[in-house]
Amino acid sequence: MSTVLDGVRADTVPPAVLKAADLLAEATRTGAACPPVRTLLDDGDVEAAYAVQQLNVRRGLDAGRRIVGRKIGLTSRAVQAQLGVDRPDFGALFADMAVPDGGEVSAGRLLQPKVEAEVALVLGRDLPHRECTVVDVLRAVDFALPALEIVDSRVRGWDISLVDTVADNASCGLYVLGGTPVPLTAVDLRAVTMTMTRAGETVSEGTGADCLGGPLNAAVWLAAALAERGDPLRAGDLVLTGALGPMVPAAPGDVFEARISGLGSVRVAFPTEEDGQ
Repeated sequence: MSTVLDGVRADTVPPAVLKAADLLAEATRTGAACPPVRTLLDDGDVEAAYAVQQLNVRRGLDAGRRIVGRKIGLTSRAVQAQLGVDRPDFGALFADMAVPDGGEVSAGRLLQPKVEAEVALVLGRDLPHRECTVVDVLRAVDFALPALEIVDSRVRGWDISLVDTVADNASCGLYVLGGTPVPLTAVDLRAVTMTMTRAGETVSEGTGADCLGGPLNAAVWLAAALAERGDPLRAGDLVLTGALGPMVPAAPGDVFEARISGLGSVRVAFPTEEDGQ
């Protein structure tokens, strides 16, 4: 993956961008959430927020982490309402964010985790065009999977604006993928229904249409946005297309399972410290 900050010297990065990136990186390192970074950036300057995101992504790559795809955030009106924002965003997915289906997220690994269910796509072809279409996406996708995204915020109390979440890598945390690939010829992603349970009790529901009118629409938006930035989606990339319903806070002892019609189920647990002993 390339970024607009590739080859840029640290002393040419705007001081506000560098300070915001440092705050978020320190919160990740220490496990202590930081104040909103919108106080450092113009609260309407989404491009400065993406520069913050890209700086910390570059740092991750330099540290040996590997990018495997992208996530789309804020595609559900329910999640937009929860966070007080009005448009999608995107972030980078690293290989070390993956949790096995049925796996556990140890206490203390994340700061303020919340869980949402969504459709994941895996690409078999590049999507290099700025004027990407649904047909382009249909041709490019190898298969779909059910997914849980465990979002997290390095900003204290989830006190975030669009600028804060973009700077914070779209509030990425971890992700869990189901294990049975489904070709798009076998499922209508717009019509799928999702039910997510916690300890067997339904805590979130939605449909494919709740994700920007359909997960393929979300993928079109992402492909066009990344191509415009000169960093297009490539064959092999994983795309988390966005929440199908409201996100739900996670606490030690919780077990979440999402079922998406036509795609199957996916599950993750948050053990207590005693469970981990």
